[in-house]
Amino acid sequence: MKKWTRIIAIISSLHLYAQNDDIDLELFAERLFQVQDEDISYEDIYESLLLYYSNKLNLNKVKPAELSSLYILSPNQLNDFFEYRATFGNLLSINELQVIPSFDISVIRLLLPFVTVSETAPDNRPFLQRLLEEENNYLLLRYTRTLEEKVGYTPALPLDTTFVRGEDDDVIDTLTSAPNRYVGNQNKLYGRFRTSKRGDFSLGFTFEKDDGEEIAFNNRQNGFDFYSYHLLLENKLGFDRIMLGDFQLQVGQGVVFGAGFNAGKGAETVNTVKRNTIGLRPYTSVLEAGFFRGIGLTKSFGDLEVTGFYSKLRQDGTIRSDTTFSSFEEFVNSIQVTGLHRTENELENKDRITEESIGGMIQYNPDQRLSIGITGLNSQYSTPLQRTPNNYNQFEFKGDHNYILSVFGHYTWQNLTLFGEASKAKSGGIGAVGGFLGSLSKTVDFAMILRNFDRDFHSFYGNAFSENSRNINEKGVYWGLTISPNRYHKLNAYYDRFSFPWLKFGTEAPSTGNEWLIRYTHKPNRKASLYAQVRQQARQVSIRQENLNVLADQIKYNYIFNIDYQLAPELVLKTKIQSSHQDEAGDFTKGFAIIQDLNFEIWLLKFKTRMALFATDNFDNAQYVYENDVLYAFSIPAYNGRGIRNYAMVRFDSLRNISIWIRYARYSYSDRTVVGSGLEASEGDTSSEIKVMVRIKF
Repeated sequence: MKKWTRIIAIISSLHLYAQNDDIDLELFAERLFQVQDEDISYEDIYESLLLYYSNKLNLNKVKPAELSSLYILSPNQLNDFFEYRATFGNLLSINELQVIPSFDISVIRLLLPFVTVSETAPDNRPFLQRLLEEENNYLLLRYTRTLEEKVGYTPALPLDTTFVRGEDDDVIDTLTSAPNRYVGNQNKLYGRFRTSKRGDFSLGFTFEKDDGEEIAFNNRQNGFDFYSYHLLLENKLGFDRIMLGDFQLQVGQGVVFGAGFNAGKGAETVNTVKRNTIGLRPYTSVLEAGFFRGIGLTKSFGDLEVTGFYSKLRQDGTIRSDTTFSSFEEFVNSIQVTGLHRTENELENKDRITEESIGGMIQYNPDQRLSIGITGLNSQYSTPLQRTPNNYNQFEFKGDHNYILSVFGHYTWQNLTLFGEASKAKSGGIGAVGGFLGSLSKTVDFAMILRNFDRDFHSFYGNAFSENSRNINEKGVYWGLTISPNRYHKLNAYYDRFSFPWLKFGTEAPSTGNEWLIRYTHKPNRKASLYAQVRQQARQVSIRQENLNVLADQIKYNYIFNIDYQLAPELVLKTKIQSSHQDEAGDFTKGFAIIQDLNFEIWLLKFKTRMALFATDNFDNAQYVYENDVLYAFSIPAYNGRGIRNYAMVRFDSLRNISIWIRYARYSYSDRTVVGSGLEASEGDTSSEIKVMVRIKF
């Protein structure tokens, strides 16, 4: 009887929708990245998301950790899915997801770009033939340029040049030393090739030249400024995974290895707090730090999975020899992670430090409910690290050797999942994260997470749940809640309370803070949706009063109202209003932005356009707004100052295997005659950018 009920349900749902090969990244970004912050590496998060997009998860083989790492399904939905699969066996069609009681159309649509139920017979073709003939391969070429000329690209001024201001020709400065200028032109170039097949292989390489960098062949570089490459073999030569080239690890709660799609605090208040163990994964981004380069191996012994790796990577840093505060003859203040090599000074710092790393994990998985493991990382630097000493950073890492060990695990019982990771660094500092998430009912999901990172806890590749951008000097507790009474209404909320037991940059005493968010979403029908959101951030910062630095409260409120409406299948309107105000010891500032998007299709062309008005008193009230961009690019710029922001993007899919994107974006300011500062400054009140990309599928 169950079998026939299942088949009838599948047949009755076939007309509802078909799987779409085009991802709605805007929908994903609105849900996960709505709490937008300048400290979050959105590019890295976006890269991780696209790995799932290009290598879809097979729902008939997917493990709980893999499926939950998409941050789409609630604990109740995850439990229902795996119970359904255990009861009925493999899914016959993607439409069968509608048979699962806790799944609705909106959730299924979010899943579609990342999952499949296709069953493929074993491919017995030679490996090289599979590699060359795989359909999931592409080449991307992208060109970007700012149209206004910046100071860094102008000819250097001669020495003793005087600068004057006003009608009286008052001398305000005299050039006494030759300024730096960029060695390259304003063109930014990017390329990527990748071919992959889930469960079999992945091969790819990426190259990039940032604007201001040069393409050169000398002792410092060979052609482009940055290359990334990888080869992943799965289920070959007796190993589960063989990784060569550039890679990352995602293990436990990210205290030691925190790569991957970790969204942190956002409008999705429950599903995103728990990290998932994915293990070795290719690195394909152009962020020039935060990855390993070498070899990694994973092998299973029954329920035991073992991963080990070796990495040797050259990184940027300024070598110093000031022995007044350091016991080292030579040292670097910190590893530089910008990846920019545009001036002679930046080029001088390129690849000055060599980092050798050995690490891995051992994980025991007796069943889908339980997982426990240990992990460790040992890092050796060719030149010691030593920060310039001051009050707040005296517990930062110093030396040329660090190691860190941790234990991690999670346990699922029905709709409740417990998880945690505890770690200890060479310094003796402890870092720990633990919590739970679960479904209190079919309509209510709840999460709580605790964290504690000592002031001398040193984890260079960690990315665990925290308020700080790094896992150090922090204690906190987070509560998240989601209420979904039906498919038309949804309420998300969280409250996070944290403290910093030691000093921070800009805060010259131990401090505390809290943050909360409430978001209401309403979808009256398939054509319309709206949400309203308010977020408060309260922190303590140091201010100057009567020649003394004292702590003062800094309280900031952010408000967002958004409405989307589909006028026709080819025409969508999107209106958003954002505002914020901040009170810092009685100093009140504010900002707002009004955004109107118009997206439409004509023939084989897809257009996405925007017109936005914004006004902010200072950068503290900058409005971070997601923008549509070309495929594999991610954009959340800061609307700051007073002016207009607009862009227009067109996608053309006329040829069978070729797609073309063209995007033009422009700021028009009313409060300035120079945009930017230093070498990035340009004369005038505008800043505009052109971007062209071509994707070729083989």
